[in-house]
Amino acid sequence: MYQVVQGVAHNQSDAAAFIESLNKLGEQSVSEVRRLFDKEAQLVVTRAPGRLDVMGGIADYSGSLVLELPIREATFAALQRDPVRQIRVISLSADHAQKPAFEMSLADLESAGDPLDYETARTYFRRDPGGHWAAYVAGAFLVLMRERHICFQEGARILISSRVPAGEGVSSSAALEVAAMQAICVAFRIEIEPRELALLCQKVENLLVGAPCGVMDQMTAVCGEANRLLALRCQPAELVEMIDVPDDVGFWGIDSGVRHSVAGADYGSVRTGAFMGYRIIAELAGLVCKEATTGELCQIDDPRWGGYLANITPSEFERSFAARLPEQINGAEFLSRCKGMTDPVTRIEPERNYPVRVPTAHPIYEHERVRSYAQLLAGDAGEERSRLLGELMYQSHESYSACGLGSEGTDLLVKLVREAGPGEGLYGAKITGGGSGGTVAVLGHRNAGPAIARLAEKYEHETGHRPYIFAGSSDGSVAFGHLKLKNILNGL
Repeated sequence: MYQVVQGVAHNQSDAAAFIESLNKLGEQSVSEVRRLFDKEAQLVVTRAPGRLDVMGGIADYSGSLVLELPIREATFAALQRDPVRQIRVISLSADHAQKPAFEMSLADLESAGDPLDYETARTYFRRDPGGHWAAYVAGAFLVLMRERHICFQEGARILISSRVPAGEGVSSSAALEVAAMQAICVAFRIEIEPRELALLCQKVENLLVGAPCGVMDQMTAVCGEANRLLALRCQPAELVEMIDVPDDVGFWGIDSGVRHSVAGADYGSVRTGAFMGYRIIAELAGLVCKEATTGELCQIDDPRWGGYLANITPSEFERSFAARLPEQINGAEFLSRCKGMTDPVTRIEPERNYPVRVPTAHPIYEHERVRSYAQLLAGDAGEERSRLLGELMYQSHESYSACGLGSEGTDLLVKLVREAGPGEGLYGAKITGGGSGGTVAVLGHRNAGPAIARLAEKYEHETGHRPYIFAGSSDGSVAFGHLKLKNILNGL
């Protein structure tokens, strides 16, 4: 029976439930689970939550301010060092049921004694679609090898258990990456500051998984605090402050049932279009743009906006650039004209047409909306403040839709919130994260829980999908820290 010998669970009921699940491993019918851990060796346990994107969303990759709430649901990783240089991972999560076990040699992450390049490793992890989820875990070893020059002389046995549902836009991937990365760092005594931990986890997702996400998800999973909004300026990851959720305000997430993926074509094309727009604006503004020497990446000397669209004011954009941007542009035409762009995690397909003007405008206006939102939260409580906050969320949702990142399900949820309105204690709603489905964030009075439940019932009646309601908050991985467990039945 495993017991905590170091660390504190901070009254997290899910931590106690996870330890109890470890104690029941011997009852599992899956033989791989029964054999995973050496019962005489210590376990390291880490925890990272998902997040509710209150404001900011896809503007993160353009340098916007974002406001993120760590949710109650979290992912746990239990890790034990293995004298053999291999990585063995088993997931208890239903989302990984197709292939819950993964195993590889650490030597497979090396070539002639050096760490593999990311492109080669990405191809390696894509060989088996059913086990691709393991790249979020095993990929952390390669990132540490390449970015921190860590030489792993031992391997690891890792058990994953997650209550953060995948495909619902609450960043199950970041929770998985952060829990795994922190467990590895604790077990192998690798000291990394929280901000760097988040950035390394982003590299796992960008460079190994191949999903072009910004950094807000990883920063929230690492640095988030219960019942506080993490205010992050994504330039690239500057923590501004923690904002207490006001006493009269409540936030909920409602799952639309429309599966979301940040690696989807819509998100990727909108992101690419925004970076195309920045590249064209830089040229129009007379900034020095160095043509790409390899691939599609170019460098821009930008003392004006620091390389981020979010630093362009809406008035400046409308006055000098909006009318001069194309609505859309063909990939080959853009490459011929601009010779590359500054985004290292997306690729331009020459035969494809990309939207430009609207994806470029979105982060410029969203940054201003988020700044206003943060200022309102710090102001006087009352009905007027709640209405103004709600209006900013509705504006953000409409901007997502203009980018082509809406969905019927999320639009219906926002419509139902509008119809319920202040009379039901509901003030605003917006699609979250990368859009194209997933979860809708809802702002209401702190006592609006019954109204949220009624709204979910209406949605189920109209769509046949019973939505999951995200309610409550919890600490990020840093505040939780880590636990060390020993099996007391073995006399340890």
